[in-house]
This record gives sequence, structure tokens and C-alpha cells, in this order.
Amino acid sequence: MASGSHMHNFTTLIKRLEAATSRLEDMAMSLDDPNVSKGLNGATSDAPAIPEPPKPSPPPPAAPAAPQIPPQIQDFDALIKGDVQNFVKLGEKIGGLVEEQSKAVLQAFEAERTYLFVATKAKKPEPQPIELMTDLHKASDSINNIRESNRASPLFNHLSAVAEGIVALGWFFESKPASFVEEMIGGIQYYGNKVLKDFKEKDRTHVEYIQAYYQNFKGLSAFLKKHYPTGLTWNNETGVDALEALKQIKGGPAPAGAGAGPGGGAPPPPPPPGVPPPPPVPSAPAPDMSAVFDQLNQGEAITSGLRKVDKSEMTHKNPGLRAGSTAPEGSSANRGKSPAPSKKPKPENMRARKPPRKDLEGTKWLVENFEGSNEIIEIPAQKNHSILISRCNKCIIKVPSKANAIAIDNCNGLSIIVDSLVSSLDVIKSPKFALQIDGVVPTVLLDQVDGATVYLGQQSLATEIFTSKSTAVNINLPPKEGTDEDTKECPVPEQFKSFVKDGVLVTEIVEHAG
Repeated sequence: MASGSHMHNFTTLIKRLEAATSRLEDMAMSLDDPNVSKGLNGATSDAPAIPEPPKPSPPPPAAPAAPQIPPQIQDFDALIKGDVQNFVKLGEKIGGLVEEQSKAVLQAFEAERTYLFVATKAKKPEPQPIELMTDLHKASDSINNIRESNRASPLFNHLSAVAEGIVALGWFFESKPASFVEEMIGGIQYYGNKVLKDFKEKDRTHVEYIQAYYQNFKGLSAFLKKHYPTGLTWNNETGVDALEALKQIKGGPAPAGAGAGPGGGAPPPPPPPGVPPPPPVPSAPAPDMSAVFDQLNQGEAITSGLRKVDKSEMTHKNPGLRAGSTAPEGSSANRGKSPAPSKKPKPENMRARKPPRKDLEGTKWLVENFEGSNEIIEIPAQKNHSILISRCNKCIIKVPSKANAIAIDNCNGLSIIVDSLVSSLDVIKSPKFALQIDGVVPTVLLDQVDGATVYLGQQSLATEIFTSKSTAVNINLPPKEGTDEDTKECPVPEQFKSFVKDGVLVTEIVEHAG
């Protein structure tokens, strides 16, 4: 009985193991085939499997909020979309250099827009990084290069008007920017009015083009009066670094979360190895110098191996051979010739005389090529105007109002009457020069002047006069007020004495007593 009981327990254990094995197999099959489910007792279920409900898709990421544009930038955008774009369209109708320059003007205004946007987001940088002005400088250089490279163009007045006006975009450092822009419009009108006059009865597109350019800066002046009446303002309270603001406005680097999507492929394979470098070329063996010396030591015998030339092969005795020669021109026959001497420049009196010129370009007067004029040449300069006088001989020039500075170069027998200057009067290589100062001139510089007479007034007695390589310079002082004295002439010293004293070179004026 005991053995039978053991057998029964063993049989029961085997059945339980089989049942457990069957359940494990059912579970494995259900994992392999989700449409078939197994019962816990190992039987296959005839009912179809209930599909699992789909998981809801994650909501799309929220779009980043567009940066809020300050009102002054919105108004500047309106200026670009309105006045500037209209100007560019008219330039496209004319075409050529005018179209190219008008598009550069658009780039300059867009660069200025970026600069203004940076100022609304950043603290004022000290010093200012050059990256802030790079785009504006590129556009301005392009505009000026178009003008300077095409001075012979029939549309040079168009190019000059645009080049003179673009300076107005540099109002950032002015305390009254609107007034600065309005002053610059004067430089535009000098050339622009010439265009209006020349094309008034020809092509109205050119007239509209210049008028549209005027409107660009009239609109800019109104914009500055509204938003920057006392100069450019920065966000010094909550602003960021200027370069960081520039990166943000121009797009900058991609945001940190903008990586590759899920399941991205493996990185690309490394590039194939480059072409192996060629093996080094073996250097040619150095010639054996002993063989050279052996040939030199042969003396007259060295020519023994030469073949005698037959008369039929001599070109100097056979013109036919010379005619059929393929020797290039200018061969060894010309190698020994010395170069021709350089031509001396023509004397000044033999050169073709250019027409006289007195023009205002922007804030610079150009006075050139006046010769023996009996009338006084008057220059109506303003306080911010500079005057350049060149190649004006035996004539009289008068500047009745206060100017900035005067430069005189290569003038013979020139006389000039000056009221007042902000800066200096420079004279270079101008013999027989005469100057009369009625007001105040801080400095007079004479360089390589042979013969000069300077008349000072009561207000200009503090004028400083510097001379270099100049001779026969006389300063005439006015008589004292309330006296009958004559004008006093004081020559500028020309002779100096130099000596070493205590290891230092000392230079003194040589005085002649007598």
C-alpha cells in the first residue's frame, strides 16, 4: 500500500508539472501573437482578441511666442516699406548703376534698423563693438565706391546725390539727430537739383527718383523727432550685452531643444582616406665640378671638337636664310640695350589747362584752376565747410564768413582774405603767398613756402604760425588802437644755431645786432 501511495503522489506531481508547463506555453504564444489568447487551463480561446485602444498622440509643442517689436522699430519698418521701397522701385526703372546704388541704400536702412533694434534690447556698450556697424559700413562703402568708380558716367549727379545723403544715417552720436539729418539734405540737393534741372523736360522717372530720395530723409527726420529728439537711447536698466542682442535679432544659434528627431540614423561613415602624397622626387645629383675644370684647362684645344660652319649655312651671307628664320623678335640682339630714359614731365606752362572749378561737394568746397582772375573769387562757406584750394595762380580769393578749415596746395601768387576759421589754415608749396585775417584763426601752417606775407588784425594777434622749409615769411602787425603808428613788419627767423649743452642739443635763433 505504501508503494501505491507513493506512485499516486508521483503521478499527481507529474500532472501538475504538465499543467504548469502548458500555462507557460500559452503565455509565450500570447506574447508572440496578440490576436490569440490562451486560457489559464491551456485551452485555445475561439473568441477574437479585443484590440488594445490606441494611445492618444502627444500634443504638438507650443510655438514660441514672436518677440514683441518696439513701436519705434515698427515706425522704422513703415519708413522702409514705404519711402525707401518706393525709391528702390524708381531706381529699378532707371536700371544700371542707379539701380545698384538704390539697392545698397535699402541695405543701409536695413542695417540701421538692426542697430536701432539692438539699442532697444541692450545696454549702451563702452566701447562700442565694431560688429554693430559692420553692415552699415559695408552698404555705405558700396554706395561711395559706385560713385568714385564711375565719375565719367552721364548719371554721375545721381550717384553723387545718393552718396552725399547716405552720411545722414550716421546720426547715432548726435545730440540733435533730426537737425543733423536736415543739414545733410543740403549736400543731397546740390547734386539732386542738377538732376531735376537736366531731366525736367526729358524723363520724369529721374525727377521722381531724386524727389523720392529727398523723401527718405524727410521721413527719417520726422521719425527722429518723434522717437529720438535728443539722441539715441539704450536699454540701460534691463538690457543685455550688445553683441548678445545682435545675435538674437539676426537669428543666432538654434535653440537647445532643436536636436535630431527620435530614431535618428547612425552617424555617417568617416570620409575615405585622402590620396596619399606622391613619393618625394629624388634630387638630381650635383654635377662633377672636376670635369668642368678639366675642360677649362684645355685652353685653345677646347674648340677642336666644333664643326666648321659652311658658307651656305651662314645667315649673314644668305638673305634667304634670314627671311625664313623663326627666331622671335626682340631676342638677344635687344637684350643688351639699356632701357630708354624716362620722360620728364612737361613744365606747368606747357600743360593743358583745365577749366576753373568752384564746387561744393557735401561739406567740402573744391576751388581749382583759376588763373590770373581780375575779379575776387568769393566762397560762401558755412561753419561746417572745409575749403581745398589747388592750382590757383595770381588771383584773389575771399572767404567772408566763418568756415571750418582751409588747405592751399600748389598755388603761385595767391592772395586770400579770411574772416574766421574753426580750425587751421594750411599752405603747402605755394610761393608768393599773401594772407589777410580779419577775424580769428587759431593756427596757420606754412610748409615749403618761398615768400609769404601774413596780415594780422586786432582779433587775430593770438594766431600761432608754424613754418617748415619756408623762406621770406613776414608777419605784419596792426598798429595799436588810438595811435598813428604804421603797420609793423616782423620777419620770421630763418637762421638758427645748434650746439650741444650738458648732453642736450640746443637750438637758438641767430640774431644780428646793428
